[in-house]
Amino acid sequence: MLGGLKLPTDPRWVNLAEKSIEDILTDHAYCEQKAATNCITIIQMFPEFEEIVEALMPIVTEEWGHFRMVVDQLKKRDLGLGRQRKDLYVNRLQANIIQGGSREHQLVERLLVAALIEARSCERFRLLSLDINDEDLKAFYKNLMVSEAGHFRLFLDLAMTVLPKEQVLARWEEYLILEADILKNLELRGDRIH
Repeated sequence: MLGGLKLPTDPRWVNLAEKSIEDILTDHAYCEQKAATNCITIIQMFPEFEEIVEALMPIVTEEWGHFRMVVDQLKKRDLGLGRQRKDLYVNRLQANIIQGGSREHQLVERLLVAALIEARSCERFRLLSLDINDEDLKAFYKNLMVSEAGHFRLFLDLAMTVLPKEQVLARWEEYLILEADILKNLELRGDRIH
């Protein structure tokens, strides 16, 4: 699996997602919005890392474009953008960010969490691109899957420009184990991307 994810998504998830297209698209739209916001936050928090800032600026634009594309998918189906809900998956991942330490360590923690979220999103989009019955959404999610894979790789590669590769990959492995445990303990829901 992408990035070494330790636990595949339960195959029943796509069937659950299909039962509430409005909810899954709404959640997806907000995931894209939060991805753009997260990049902005990293830029604001770590402006001295010029290479990171330069690399993330186009991702902000791309993620916001994805938000608009998901909203368009809702409109095509005469559905509205619902209210944002808590993302327990992301909140639990972020709770594992090691606080303190050097600025480099703080930045790498944030980049690795972003990479992990992108890797899981990519895995979920792949499932939708293969198994959802809506042919238009199949193609839509296939395109987004490719984009998310690129974002995952970018975040991981950027982290390895900040700290030594071995150190980053060791922490990545810890996050992969944490992520599998978080996923295992979350209720399987079809109205959430994560």
